[in-house]
This record gives sequence, structure tokens and C-alpha cells, in this order.
Amino acid sequence: MTTSSGGTSDGQWFPASWPDRIRALANGELTPVTPRRAATVLLLRDGAGEGPAVHLLRRRASMAFAGGAYAYPGGGVDPRDEKPVRWAGPSLDQWSAALGVDPVSAQAVVCAAVRETFEEAGVLLAGPDGDSVVADTTGESWEADREALVSRELSFADFLARRELVLRSDLLGPWARWITPEFEERRYDTWFFVAMMPAGQRTLDVSGEADHTVWLRPAEAVEGYRRGEMVMMPPTIATLRALLPYDSVEAALAAAADRDLEPVLARAVLEEGRIVLSWPGHEEFTKHIPQGPGSSQGSGPSQGAAE
Repeated sequence: MTTSSGGTSDGQWFPASWPDRIRALANGELTPVTPRRAATVLLLRDGAGEGPAVHLLRRRASMAFAGGAYAYPGGGVDPRDEKPVRWAGPSLDQWSAALGVDPVSAQAVVCAAVRETFEEAGVLLAGPDGDSVVADTTGESWEADREALVSRELSFADFLARRELVLRSDLLGPWARWITPEFEERRYDTWFFVAMMPAGQRTLDVSGEADHTVWLRPAEAVEGYRRGEMVMMPPTIATLRALLPYDSVEAALAAAADRDLEPVLARAVLEEGRIVLSWPGHEEFTKHIPQGPGSSQGSGPSQGAAE
């Protein structure tokens, strides 16, 4: 299986440009791009005795980054996400300690997670007070606000203030942190969160970056990846696998408090005429890429122990 912007091994997505850029980095010919802060949310809901399901979006094949791959609602931090908002849940100092950044950056990351979930899935983790959540985000006025957020005509802080809403940071649990490899053209320092689907709300197929959405149990998504039927980047499949032990959303959220948020950053080394690409702590994603002109074309880098 391949995508317009790269290829796959099993269901793992990789860009066709990686081998050449890895060589350039190894030879000191490439200056890494500074990663942009980002946040993404594994939106969960309980099923009928079969464990939780997770909401996934399939990115349009035309997208420059990870086209055709399945991912979660998410995106980059807007500098205005640092603007103060009404806040419920753990304090900014607590979020700062959990995320490994200063309090202002912690707020921006959490706000980005909540904002992007609303922008890309129509789900809003906010309510009139610290004990409630908006019950319905459908209708023309909500859609107008969502589109204004997407276009950056409206900041998230102003959106919440206009509607007199409190951001419910207690509905999020930190799950993982991955940094895009140094050799990538577009780099992100991304925090992954888990969150329970609010009662009364429903996901909307509104993301302009996606052509398909689906709710799947993690085991189903992992199997789709293993069979090569669902293309995913390493952070997506890794965070899905981490959900497998939990039989409810509540259990997954409780486990978030003990998650290791040490950043995962891929590294590439030259070894016996090949480029060895690996993600520390995730050996199943290791790739061996032949060196030499044109080797990125149709080389089908191996995934290692992904089976």
C-alpha cells in the first residue's frame, strides 16, 4: 500500500523524501527545522461491553503531511492559546509539571488540544461551570464560531469568553509526547491526550483535512494497521496500542496520571551502508533504508518487528 506523499510498510506511513533527507542530516548538509508545538486528542467513548472506542480521522491524500494516514483530531498551537481563559481542573502549575513545560506553555498546549478537537470533530470540552459540559454543539451559531476558529478570525479565549464557558482541563489526561524527526520538513512537538466523549455531544465530520472518520476499538484499529488496511504514523499506532489494556474510558483516564511523557524522537544512523531509523523505546518501528542514489524509490523500508 502506498500514499501520494510516501509509502508504507504494513500500515506504517513514511514520506518518500525521508531517505535523502536522512542522508543529508547524517552528512551535516541539513539544518533541522525547529518543531512547532502541537496537541492531539484520543477522544474515547465506552462501547457495549467491548471496551472503549476511539475517534479517528483519515487525512486527505492531498495533504502535504501524512496524506492518507489515520490520525486523531489535533494541530498546532496558536500563539493566542496563551491568552488567559476561565479554567477548571488541575492548576497550570500541575499541568506544567505533567507536560514538562512552563505554565504559560502548558495552558497553550491544553487550550490547543481542546480547540483543535472542537475545530476538527465538533466536540467541545468546556461548559458553563467547572462541573458541567456543553450538551450540544450543533446549529448555525456553533458552526459559525467553529469556522471562525479554523480561519483564525477568532481566538479560542475570545470564543470561550463570548459564550461564558469554562475550559474543562480535568476532562483531559496526558498520554504521550512525540517530536517529529529532525530530518522531516514539517516538525511538531506534539502532546497526546485522552478524553471522554461528553454526554449529549456527537462527533461531526467537519474537518477540512479529513475525508473519512470512524469510531473503532483500539484492537480493531491495531488489526487494521497490522493488515496494512489502515495507514498510520508511529505515534498513532503506538498510542493506540497503549490503550489495549483498558476496558473502559474511566480506566484509561485513570492510567493517564502515570504515563511517561518523555519525548520520543526518532534518530537515524549510518550502519554498514544502510540508514537505520529507529524510535527509542519503540523498536518495532525500526527501518533499514539502503544508501545510494535513488534508493528511496520503491525501497519499501522494513518495519522490523511490527508483526
